[in-house]
Amino acid sequence: MNASAQGEGSTVGAPPLLEVRGLNVSFGKKSVLGRGRVVRAVNDVGLQIASGETLGLVGESGSGKSTTGRAVLQLVPADSGSIRLDGREIMGVRGKALRGLRRQMQMVFQDPYSSLDPSTTVGASITEPLRVHEGLSGRASRERVAELLDLVGLRPSHADRYPYEFSGGQRQRVAIARALSINPQLVVCDEAVSALDVSTQNQVINLLEDLRESLRLSYLFIAHDLAVVRHISHRVAVMYLGHIVETGPIERVYESPAHPYTQALLSAIPVPNPDRKDRGRRILLQGDLPDPADPPAGCPFSTRCAYVMPVCRVEMPATTAVDGGGGVACHLQTAGPVLAGRSLSHLGMPAVPDGRTARGRLQPAAEGPQTSAVNT
Repeated sequence: MNASAQGEGSTVGAPPLLEVRGLNVSFGKKSVLGRGRVVRAVNDVGLQIASGETLGLVGESGSGKSTTGRAVLQLVPADSGSIRLDGREIMGVRGKALRGLRRQMQMVFQDPYSSLDPSTTVGASITEPLRVHEGLSGRASRERVAELLDLVGLRPSHADRYPYEFSGGQRQRVAIARALSINPQLVVCDEAVSALDVSTQNQVINLLEDLRESLRLSYLFIAHDLAVVRHISHRVAVMYLGHIVETGPIERVYESPAHPYTQALLSAIPVPNPDRKDRGRRILLQGDLPDPADPPAGCPFSTRCAYVMPVCRVEMPATTAVDGGGGVACHLQTAGPVLAGRSLSHLGMPAVPDGRTARGRLQPAAEGPQTSAVNT
C-alpha cells in the first residue's frame, strides 16, 4: 500500500527529526588547461523529515541527490548551511562526536556487493558496528546478529557465509541489517533498489516499509524510479541541477505537479494499462542537463523549459506555496499566467518542437537531434 494512503508520516506540530536549511556543497575541478573550476553540486537545499516519515528525493542523474544524502550524513563536507538531527546542529561535527552521531543515522548504498567486504563473512560485517558503538562481543554479538538477520528475512546460519554466496536481494538485506544494527533514527537509502530486478525490488521495498512501521524509522529515499518512490514515500522533493524545484505530499505532486520539470519526469513513467487514454503522452525536454560548473543564469531549468519567460533567464524564482501542500520554485506562479499556487494542469500540456502539444503523438527523441528524453 502507498505509504501516504495509510495516513502516516509527520506528526502535526512535532519538530522534524531532520531539518536541512540552505545546504550548499561544491567540488573543485581542474580543466584540461589546469584552470580551476567549481562544480556546484547542491545549491541552497532545504528539507524536513519527521519521525517515522519517508521523504523521496528524485531527479535526473547528476541532479545532486546522492551528494545531498551524503552531506546530510557528513560523508562529504558542506560549504555552508544547517543540518539539524533531532534538534542538534551536526554541520561540521568531526571526530568522536561524529562517531557518536553514526548511532542515529546510517546509509544503505546502491550496490550491496561493493558495500560489503568480500573477504569477511556477513556476520562479521554486521558485528563490526555492534563492537564499535555498542561494545558487544562474543555470545551477545552473535545473538544480536542472528536477531538482525531474522528481522530482514534471512536465517541465522547465513551469518557464516560470504557476500558472494548471496543473491543481490539477499546482499541488500544484509546491508539493511548492518545499517539497523545500532538502532538509528534516520536511514538514507541511496538508490537502494535500483540494482535489483523488479520482483526483488518489491520484496525489499515491502521490507523497508515494514521496518519503518515497526522500528519508527525515518527514510531519505533517493531514487530515479518514480513508481517506486510513489509506493514508499509520504512526501517527495524534486531536484534539478542541485536545486529543490518542488516538494509536497506524494499524491499532490504526482497527480497535480506544479513545476514543468516535475511534469516532464512524471510523463516518463510507463503506463501498463493500454486502455488508459493518457498512455504515451510523453514530454520530451530540449537539450541536456547544463554543466553544474557553468549553470545558466536565473532559473536553472530555463534552458529546457517549454513555458520559459524572459524573467526566467535572469532571476532565480522564489518558492511559492502550492494548493494541496508543499511548494514550488517557478516564475509561472508569480508572473505570466500567475498560477498563484495552482498546478500546471491549468495551462494544459506544453508545446513540443513541431508546434503540437505533448498530448499529441510525439516523435521519438532520436529523430530530433536537439531533443532528449528525461533520464529516469
